[in-house]
Amino acid sequence: MTESVRLAKRLAEIVACSRREADQYIEGGWVQVDGQVVEEPGFRVLPQQRVELMPQATLEPAAPVTILLHKPSGYDLDSGVNVAAELITPNQLSADDKSGIHFLKRHLAKLTLASPLEPKASGLLVFTQDWRIARKLIDDTAKVEQEYIVEVAGELVPDGLKLLNHGLSMNGRALPPIKVSWQNETRLRFALKAQQPGQITRMCEMVGLKVQAIKRIRIGRVPMAGLQVGQWRYLSQFEQF
Repeated sequence: MTESVRLAKRLAEIVACSRREADQYIEGGWVQVDGQVVEEPGFRVLPQQRVELMPQATLEPAAPVTILLHKPSGYDLDSGVNVAAELITPNQLSADDKSGIHFLKRHLAKLTLASPLEPKASGLLVFTQDWRIARKLIDDTAKVEQEYIVEVAGELVPDGLKLLNHGLSMNGRALPPIKVSWQNETRLRFALKAQQPGQITRMCEMVGLKVQAIKRIRIGRVPMAGLQVGQWRYLSQFEQF
């Protein structure tokens, strides 16, 4: 029986590089075995298998990625631990992704959930490997506006819309002015910063409305746009929160 060898060893022999460089090429997603990208240096290959280094391969450190996900209602992703395996898969990558980034397993490593949603809510979620984006969306959240569409039922109290925009209090403190408007007879649009947990639901209750559904459609300057439920895409280089 023909003996297999580690992919890193085989690659080092083919391209005349060091074993460490071979590891870097493989972990960077630049190596194919029989036409398929393999990211594990310890992957075993047989002599008859075709091992290729992509022409654009580089030893430069891989840039961190940021992933935008249209979260379905009912998923509790506060920890972000299980989301990669369940929702961020190649099959769920949106056809509208224009980033030019090819999916790699390493894109799921060390992801930070930057803007959580309560389990019953749906809409835009941000997972990032970029500490600058994490800091902006977590530490500087008071400066980043978020937009929601809220399905409601019930009868609005007199001047209820005015109160939603400014005039309500939570936890003994007056809420800052926000932007609230009707989208249709049952849907409200909320645009606010420094949101407290459960704030939208509580505000609606205080003016006689019961929340049926909440969907986040924008974070900062990044909209969810045409991203379908359960699908995801990469944040493009030209997009900024």
